Amino acid sequence: MSERVGTPAVSLRDLRKSFGAVEAVAGVDLDIADGEFFAVLGPSGSGKTTILRIVAGFEQPTAGSVRLGGRDVTKTPPFDRDVNTVFQDYALFPHMSVVQNVAYGLRVKGVAKAERLRRATEALDMVQLPAFGNRKPAQLSGGQRQRVALARALVNRPRVLLLDEPLGALDRKLRQDMQIELKRIQREVGITFVCVTHDQEEALTMSDRVAVMAGGRIEQVGPPAEVYEQPATAFVAGFVGTSNLLTGQSARAVLGREGTFSIRPEKIKLSEATGADDGMISTSGCVTEVIYAGSSTRFVVDLDAGARLVAVQQNQQTSSADVTKLRGQPVRLSWRAEHVIEL
Repeated sequence: MSERVGTPAVSLRDLRKSFGAVEAVAGVDLDIADGEFFAVLGPSGSGKTTILRIVAGFEQPTAGSVRLGGRDVTKTPPFDRDVNTVFQDYALFPHMSVVQNVAYGLRVKGVAKAERLRRATEALDMVQLPAFGNRKPAQLSGGQRQRVALARALVNRPRVLLLDEPLGALDRKLRQDMQIELKRIQREVGITFVCVTHDQEEALTMSDRVAVMAGGRIEQVGPPAEVYEQPATAFVAGFVGTSNLLTGQSARAVLGREGTFSIRPEKIKLSEATGADDGMISTSGCVTEVIYAGSSTRFVVDLDAGARLVAVQQNQQTSSADVTKLRGQPVRLSWRAEHVIEL
């Protein structure tokens, strides 16, 4: 993503939120650029949804400030903020047609009927549902309902669109299709999207930048490739994708130094125990589990040095029968030195 300058669309400073003795958000500082697709990624209880609700105005922070386009909205009610929210359950009105659902916000604002219809139709075109205006939500698939909810949020032309686990109710194939579709729509409309999710693939696929949260704090912020390839903490390495950690005696035995180190599974080459790769770090072990996943296979290897590593291999020339034969067999794992990340 090219660097964006100017006033951030969203700016959080020392944001905190406590629920009794529990500090759900523990001092977050964050700037989200105008026109950026930004993902907030983390497990349940990490504070990501609380941040979204604070930005939307549904929750008041215990301390800190929220600015939208440079305007302090910390104490501003939701209806007076230039944001809209798309929820996981879509919250469409079942008795209204699709076009009536999309135009509802404009109707509340007193926009004239002809203008409402024009803008609602335009929004349905944007999400590629131009022929569905007269249908009821019950006549739509999950993906179509998701698009209607998106059109309803976009029709108000907010400065910031907040998405709360927007694809969580969809099956895997449709979710993958909608990840691409959401990014396309965001690029077309140029509105800042802030998406909260616990799905690492979703965050990496759609966003310009990702903030990884744990325990109410931001562990790392950066472009998806940077967060994945260069995790700043052991938590990020373990949560974003699958990671391998070498620590203590096993790190000393394999790498010749102490500390905590991460190696991504797809960077590891698995070969026969007698094999060797010049110029690469290598270690020996035994395959304890083989997980065949169609296009790839995961091998769980217990190292002779005492740790456990996972290696991922693409099934370009192999079948499930070929790879499962390796269960219980001695192997050698190799990787390049630059793929070792010190945490």
